[in-house]
Amino acid sequence: MPTPNVLNFGAGPAKLPTSVLQRAQAELLNYNNTGMSVMELSHRSKEFDNLHNKAQRDLRTLLNIPDNYKILFMQGGGNTQFAVVVYNLLATKRHQIDDLEEEFNPPLDYLITGSWSLKAAEEAKKLYNNVNIVFDAKKFYGSYGSIPPKEDWKLSGSKAAYVYYCDNETVNGVEFNNIPEIDPSVPLVCDMSSNILSRRFDISKFGVIYAGAQKNIGAAGLTVVIVREDLLVRSKNFDNKNSDIPAIPSMLDYKIMADHNSLYNTPPTFSIYISSLVFEWLLELGGVEAIEKTNLTKAKKLYEIIDNSKIYKSPVEKSVRSRMNVPFKIQREELESEFLKGAIELGMLQLKGHRSVGGIRASIYNAITLEDVDFLIEYMMAFERKHCQ
Repeated sequence: MPTPNVLNFGAGPAKLPTSVLQRAQAELLNYNNTGMSVMELSHRSKEFDNLHNKAQRDLRTLLNIPDNYKILFMQGGGNTQFAVVVYNLLATKRHQIDDLEEEFNPPLDYLITGSWSLKAAEEAKKLYNNVNIVFDAKKFYGSYGSIPPKEDWKLSGSKAAYVYYCDNETVNGVEFNNIPEIDPSVPLVCDMSSNILSRRFDISKFGVIYAGAQKNIGAAGLTVVIVREDLLVRSKNFDNKNSDIPAIPSMLDYKIMADHNSLYNTPPTFSIYISSLVFEWLLELGGVEAIEKTNLTKAKKLYEIIDNSKIYKSPVEKSVRSRMNVPFKIQREELESEFLKGAIELGMLQLKGHRSVGGIRASIYNAITLEDVDFLIEYMMAFERKHCQ
């Protein structure tokens, strides 16, 4: 039987552009006249090498990535990167210190704005004993729905090995509207898993950016890392068994991955392929600048419906609302299950909020069209009319 059309508002794995799926379907059995699926190609072959390098070039074009940054295609998602940045940037900080006899215990600064940044800080604490919480928005406000003012941040300054933040909290719907200002000598590390490629930003402000692919880049299995070249160093006492920093596992070592063009081992070839098609799709649309305009329109329309509603309510302060993940509550909580059931009957899937916060969540990534959002809005309005007569 034919598969019915549905609208996937899931937070990830998320909707992919229809044209990308159609092209992948057409090329599935015979990629580029090789007689094989791209899933069967050797990662050492000329055909995959060309695909792999073109994907990097297209991403560099889309994000205007400067020449002094490397693009790495890794595995393990954002959860693995929580540990990877600790290993690598502690090694970098150690490399910068001339006196190896000097006590080495630089703080790692974490800005906590929601579930994912909290998890990142907790992972760092497992590996290192000096994690500084610059702020925890939940402790500051009682819930994750805003970002404390800069004067209340407790940054470590130049002593820090790095400053970490999550640009868009997928669960809580909080997004930074600007890049945090920190000591320029300290690398800024950013998790952009859920909003990379959705808007323009200045790459040169960052030391490391990472993003799981399954939201705005492509299929699950790939993690894109953008790292400044001066951070790709080995610790001066790396081989010393008495080292005061942990040795970096080879598969987690940015320098090893960069030196091998992300081909140190077999990479997630099919995920890279799908991502390359998404990059081409975005370039054809007019790049990040064009998709940013669409994303602004989608988010504005959806938030206007919520703000002007008698039954819907956003838990997020207006100034930091996400343009990618729109959580909202129905003031009569018993209506949420009815709302979700009705949405499913109309083919709108994965609108249920994250289990940790409940409610409703519409993830409106790049592949979600204006027409998709309009269909959701029409349903929301009809549902409200039904219960506000």
